[in-house]
Amino acid sequence: MAYLELQDLHRDFGTVKALDGVEVKLEQGEFLSLLGPSGCGKTTALRLVAGFDRPDKGAIVVDGRDLTHVPPNKRDMGMVFQAYSLFPNLTAAQNVEFGLKIRGRNRVERAKRVEELLELVGLGHAGDRYPHQLSGGMQQRVALARALAIEPRVLLLDEPLSALDAKVRVQLREEIRRIQLELGITTLYVTHDQEEALSVSDHVAVMYGGKIEQMGSPGEMYSAPATPFVAEFIGTMNRLEGTVADGGVRYGETLLRIDAALGRRSGERVLVLVRPETVEVGTANGSSPDGNVLRGEVITQTFLGPVTRLKIVGTGVDLIADVPTQKALSLPVGTKVAATVPADGARLLELRDERLPEIAEEPAPAGR
Repeated sequence: MAYLELQDLHRDFGTVKALDGVEVKLEQGEFLSLLGPSGCGKTTALRLVAGFDRPDKGAIVVDGRDLTHVPPNKRDMGMVFQAYSLFPNLTAAQNVEFGLKIRGRNRVERAKRVEELLELVGLGHAGDRYPHQLSGGMQQRVALARALAIEPRVLLLDEPLSALDAKVRVQLREEIRRIQLELGITTLYVTHDQEEALSVSDHVAVMYGGKIEQMGSPGEMYSAPATPFVAEFIGTMNRLEGTVADGGVRYGETLLRIDAALGRRSGERVLVLVRPETVEVGTANGSSPDGNVLRGEVITQTFLGPVTRLKIVGTGVDLIADVPTQKALSLPVGTKVAATVPADGARLLELRDERLPEIAEEPAPAGR
């Protein structure tokens, strides 16, 4: 039996289906990120696990115990909010101590635990400071220490880094992962930031329209998206619509030799999914033994540090390619180029009605 299970969770708000049959199983000590756009249901799922709301159908089970109808203060969950939610009239140490005090721990035990946790989050020197005397990153570290103080069975984080600047976000997400691994605590993390989810998680679940579109390891989610939405949401993806023909895929006037097309039915409409970093770009007279050359013109360059993203447009051709920045210097806007699609680096999905469900905003938690 898994340690944390979300069993067929449903939650409706009037005519809006916030959750529509969500299923999750996590082993003890694993880190799962719920990833998706606003209104996809990820925060609703977290609130149900925390006990701030109740499902219309389904169950939340932790370590074999059904917690679906157990009140929040009896669930032993640690919660870290986006907005820190620290008590402004208490010092950092007093904020961390609060949950222990409520649970009746003695003063000596409380003091020892607070000291350990402040050291763990790198704030051993700041225990006597009030929230207004701390930076945003420091306040979120205090909130994390406070959530961990009660030794929760599950740690819940609701977009905890979204209010911080980019550099602090990277530093703090690495700290959260370090602490989670050190303590071995089962963690459910909500975010809309794909880079954040992929960098810290054991598993990622991409949500849309109240459902989990796909769940897997970060590597699986990036390299083998199972649906067009996941392909679009995780990383950047070229989506080439074509038809299976002659053991390959006919895209415009070009027959792309794609390994994944072998065994597919001739005439089948498919999406060829190609990551920009796998596209080779050369001069206009370039060739490929696979015949997978798409010709066009560089119409934009976007500097991304070590790589530069090229947008290439031609007759029936529209794709992007990431090339080393040094190489991009020889391919300025207006250059005629040949872009080679790798035979073994493309993924195929059946081309069907891709009209995605409407995204409805999730009701905000009371008092938030």
